[in-house]
Amino acid sequence: MTAQDSPRGDKVFSTLALAAGCLILAVLFGVAVFLVVQALPAFFADPAQIQGGKGFFAYIWPIVIGTIVAAAIALVIATPIAIGVALFITHFAPRRLASGLGYVVDLLAAIPSVVYGAWGAAFLAGQISPAYAWLAENLGWIPIFAGPASATGKTILTAGIVLAVMVLPIITSLSREIFLQTPKLHEEAALALGATRWEMIRMAVFPFARPGVISAVMLGLGRALGETMAVALVLSSGALTLSLIQSGNQTIAAEIALNFPEASGLKVATLIAAGLVLFVITLAVNMVARWIISRHKEFSGAN
Repeated sequence: MTAQDSPRGDKVFSTLALAAGCLILAVLFGVAVFLVVQALPAFFADPAQIQGGKGFFAYIWPIVIGTIVAAAIALVIATPIAIGVALFITHFAPRRLASGLGYVVDLLAAIPSVVYGAWGAAFLAGQISPAYAWLAENLGWIPIFAGPASATGKTILTAGIVLAVMVLPIITSLSREIFLQTPKLHEEAALALGATRWEMIRMAVFPFARPGVISAVMLGLGRALGETMAVALVLSSGALTLSLIQSGNQTIAAEIALNFPEASGLKVATLIAAGLVLFVITLAVNMVARWIISRHKEFSGAN
């Protein structure tokens, strides 16, 4: 390429990049407009015509809570395990073992969600139901473990565990790549000053990686919030309950997946309105994540 061709190439590239960015915004705006327009009938319909007979918001808030609870369970379980695995791969495991383990973690992300759901429904639920019975018998005085425990094991806690397995490879893979980007000079300086391996990780790796790890966790949260088939297969849906080991609860994505094929008329608008609520929740989660990252980015070693 000659010197005269370079400005033209830069202009073409910048135009394509701008067009790609505008296309993403246009698609996002189009989805939002579609959801709002299609959901309006549900917002203004006679409450008696909405499922439950008490209006849309009385219908939606229990499954919003179920969605948030299932995603929160998944993150509470998956986040510490994912960070631990990522640290082991990057700072403790032998190189050959780290390479193989990293490949296995990446492979887990490629498994379809319906396979995770089938595993959870056919194997995990049956194996974990005795543990639920024990929790109800010995810790039933705690509201989240109140009995009677589900005999099938298909509860919101089981759904959360399956979601944790699903988001684990996402958080692990991103955290691993972030940990590998920690400047070696920072790590070597900490070790040279007499820090132990853990102290070096705490003082040099974690401050550098914090914004990236938060991004990884938020990406996992987005996957957990929007998961459909795995939750639909694992969860015995029902009325909202505080106990995590009883049958009941539901998520927005599973509610839409289970009811949309047979829906018609106002029911379609109601399910689309539920999708709009999930869209808003996901958007809010991403905005909060960006705010958290912006607060901590000045401490990142990248700066």
